[in-house]
Amino acid sequence: MAEIIQKDGTWVFDGDTLRLTPGRDKNVSLLRRELGELLVPLGALAGISFEQGKKQGRLRLRLRDGADPLLQATGGRLTEPHDPYQLTVESDRYGVAEYFVDEVRNALLLDQVPSGPVDAYLLPGPSVPLSVSAGDGVASFDGERVRLEWKWQAEDAKSAAGPRTLPLADIVAVEWQPTVGLDNGHLRFTVRAAPSKVPPKYDPNAVELWGFKRDPLMALVAAAVQARLPHPSAPAAVEEARPAEQAPAPAPAAEDDHDALLRHLRELGELHRSGVLTDEEFALAKQAVLKRM
Repeated sequence: MAEIIQKDGTWVFDGDTLRLTPGRDKNVSLLRRELGELLVPLGALAGISFEQGKKQGRLRLRLRDGADPLLQATGGRLTEPHDPYQLTVESDRYGVAEYFVDEVRNALLLDQVPSGPVDAYLLPGPSVPLSVSAGDGVASFDGERVRLEWKWQAEDAKSAAGPRTLPLADIVAVEWQPTVGLDNGHLRFTVRAAPSKVPPKYDPNAVELWGFKRDPLMALVAAAVQARLPHPSAPAAVEEARPAEQAPAPAPAAEDDHDALLRHLRELGELHRSGVLTDEEFALAKQAVLKRM
């Protein structure tokens, strides 16, 4: 067994699994503390490295593409303080860090673990239910549906529409984007039969983020939803992603019932009246819905 204990956290490797526990130091990010302990199977790893500095070094785990729903939902945009797969190492523990790296690398070689992508998640994602308040809204997820509620700072187009409930079956993608410079971040859900994307500030399926301390916690909601969506590399998902001219004609969807389509038409009308959708966008979206009725 290999173990390294630091203020930033503790990593333990027993030959089959890496146990990553965040530290209690005040500099440990809120996201890592809320995410808690992670159990990473050896088969989810693509590699490990240690980078030395004058005063501090850094251990880094590299996971196989598609192994972790958190990394999938955030698209590699988690910055250093929030990345649970990095560990700050004090200079007097460099020898321990190098030994830790050797142990993990030897296990990867002995078990002949491939470094390529996977077609199923090897980590479970954050536990549910969970709820996060940040930016212009509150996002909650109970494992079956997402609920979005709006704060007083939200745009009128969102507030007027009221809280939204998105069944998991209607969600086809989720994306978390951090605030970068003057560009606000967001947590956005792509929903079946939804109109073209509008800015998160106005999108009733998105929470706009403004760069405050709790913004990264929205990545937990994104990861929990992502873990329950079809894996993007699974055969069924790949078939669904084929271009229309190559894909077989789809069967009528059971969820496309008349009442749901009428509700969607009303929502499109509200977005059009509030100025979120242009005349052209509204006409295209309305035509697509009417064709399915």
